[in-house]
Amino acid sequence: MTPVTATRRIPKFLKNLAVQRFLESTSGLIGLGITIFIVLAALLAPVLNPYDPASDRNYAIRLQGPSLEHWFGADGLGRDILTLVWYGLRTSLVIGLISVLIGLLIGVTLGLSAGYFRGWVETVIGWITDVLLAFPSILLAIAVVTVTGPSVLSVMFAVGVVQVPKFIRLTRSMVLSLREQEFIQTVRAFGAKSPRIVFLHILPASLAPLVVQATLAIGTSTLEAAGLGFLGLGAQPPTPELGTMLSDAFKGGYSLSAPWTIVFPGLFITLTVLAFNLLGDGLRDALDPKGSR
Repeated sequence: MTPVTATRRIPKFLKNLAVQRFLESTSGLIGLGITIFIVLAALLAPVLNPYDPASDRNYAIRLQGPSLEHWFGADGLGRDILTLVWYGLRTSLVIGLISVLIGLLIGVTLGLSAGYFRGWVETVIGWITDVLLAFPSILLAIAVVTVTGPSVLSVMFAVGVVQVPKFIRLTRSMVLSLREQEFIQTVRAFGAKSPRIVFLHILPASLAPLVVQATLAIGTSTLEAAGLGFLGLGAQPPTPELGTMLSDAFKGGYSLSAPWTIVFPGLFITLTVLAFNLLGDGLRDALDPKGSR
């Protein structure tokens, strides 16, 4: 069955151009499937396998390879790597989602202000954006975590700050293209105040590219959070986190003798980033009003 044939069987209330485009996007469907799998695995981890990182250790199976009992093997402390991966996914996804939410709220607010009010407001916000973009994202995140101290909350804030200038620029460009259009001029002529125009007319018209950018940013944030965890600046023991698992394997000196200790955490970091990137590509194709095909 071809993708086009499949879309004809969708209920009528879902038959709109965006949904059809998304269902015709192979990358989008693959990304959606992987994302659902990852999210369900992370959410159901405590139900399927309750875990206490302080006590769930068995030194008798230390560095044991993958087996029917321990599918992903065991780490240097005798912990089941599959269980650690599920719980590490929870931490990584929470960091990714919250950090993007922080970047979205701050970036969109500043971008709306810069694009709509222009003048000195745009100049000041432009300077802030340029300063943030002057630093490589990982170095900026490291600097923020160094000041605030290593913790999950610090990583969320640091990665969120890294995302701010991307949302500022995207939102500002959308506002500049919308503020002079006829429907905005009409609303303004009827006496609508600036906050009403910005939040009830300009912002809703800008949602499509913001949703795409936010989806792509979740993958980027997850990768940056894993990098901070690898450097010892992320989630602190005993909190499971994928980047921290890689760091423990390298610091313990058994990354070569027990490669499963790095292969599986690294695989799920890659899978998470790939899932959100593919999902973002699918959403971009679906929400592009001009059509990308």
